[in-house]
Amino acid sequence: MANPVRKDDENIETINDTAEEEEAGKIRKVTSAGEDPFGNEEGAGIKYKTMTWCQTAFVMIAETVSLGILSLPSTLKAVGLIPGIILLVGLGILATYTGYVLGQFKLRYPQVHTFAEAGGIIAGRWGYEIFALGQLLFLVFVMGAHILSFSIMMNVLTDHATCTIWFTIAGFAISLICTLPRTMKAMSYMSYLSSASVLAAVFICMIGVGVSDKDVSLRIFNSGIKLYEGFGAVTNIIFAYAGHVAFFTLFSEMKDPKEFHKALYTLQITDTILYTVTAVVIYCYTGDDVRSPALGSTGPLLAKIAYGIALPTIVIAGVINGHVAVKYLYIRLVPRELVRSTCWKSYSIWVAILSALWLVAWIIASAIPVFNNLLGLISALFLSWFTYGVSGYLWLFMNRGNWFKTKWNTMLTILNAAIIPLGVTIMILGLYSSGEAMKREAGGMVFSCADNSLI
Repeated sequence: MANPVRKDDENIETINDTAEEEEAGKIRKVTSAGEDPFGNEEGAGIKYKTMTWCQTAFVMIAETVSLGILSLPSTLKAVGLIPGIILLVGLGILATYTGYVLGQFKLRYPQVHTFAEAGGIIAGRWGYEIFALGQLLFLVFVMGAHILSFSIMMNVLTDHATCTIWFTIAGFAISLICTLPRTMKAMSYMSYLSSASVLAAVFICMIGVGVSDKDVSLRIFNSGIKLYEGFGAVTNIIFAYAGHVAFFTLFSEMKDPKEFHKALYTLQITDTILYTVTAVVIYCYTGDDVRSPALGSTGPLLAKIAYGIALPTIVIAGVINGHVAVKYLYIRLVPRELVRSTCWKSYSIWVAILSALWLVAWIIASAIPVFNNLLGLISALFLSWFTYGVSGYLWLFMNRGNWFKTKWNTMLTILNAAIIPLGVTIMILGLYSSGEAMKREAGGMVFSCADNSLI
């Protein structure tokens, strides 16, 4: 009787294998590739998987830590010193965990190159397309925000020496040129300069407010703030940690993706400490007179010096986000053989895609009057998921069937199940606070030459 049972077992295994192969085939269709997006690079004209964990860490720092750090001191004014510190540290720890889950998902599914592929795996074709649209829309708006930041910087440095449109065109051209290299390793060299420049700008700002001799009033707690104002301030912290949208792409170009956690921990320890120290020091020395960005609290001369030193990070942080957007479309539209080629056709396609995306970003930066609030609206809609909510579902997806297998798994199941409604809450309150702010803010001029300086 043993042989028939063995045959039945073999038949069951064959059926299971067939079902798994069919499911894998579906995943391959919705993710555009069922394996590592760059494949075997032996003999390839361009090799993408070349970054060490240290280089990856610097790119992550350059992409995540930009001049947005100088909006954090005003957050302490809005919510109070103690709640602000708790939020800065707590959300930093949570962002570290959600980033770690993204790394685990990447190792489990090597074909994941962006959130689009992750969406395809967990939700099929609709998941792929929704995530693809969300990440591309957000990245293009971030690119536009950096063009806008470049024009603000130039207006500060030159005392509005010419029409702002010319400054946005200059920012567009410089950003386009810096996005020409096709590998993240090339971005890593720029990231060293970006990291150094933002650190220098922050220290100049802290020194500038530290040497001032004036009495300050601090808010330890602020219970009288309106909900939309309070959460609008909190979003500055939430989105300061929002580099996760680029993590899958960065992990894909590492020599050894298994070392992703080293790069992640380097980023999160750096930005959590830097955010907290910067926010506390500047707020304690300026109190309720703090401005956003905090460069406005230092005086015109130091503001010009700090903005000038911050030029690399203003450009490069936007370029890295732009590179991620371009790389997604490039990998999706171009055959793998052409992706790894050095021929003129492959490079022409790359240049065409990046030119189109930067042109759209420039139009957005120039044409939308209440740009910052609209960016907050888009951020609330998408980053609430990319940084927090989605990772909870990814963990539950990877560990389905083992949620309550051990006490540790049970704890992680509860944690990740709670992260999902956290993403929903951030999205809803973020949309509300952005909508309220947009209603109360007067519209600006489309394609205006006016001075947009915040100083």
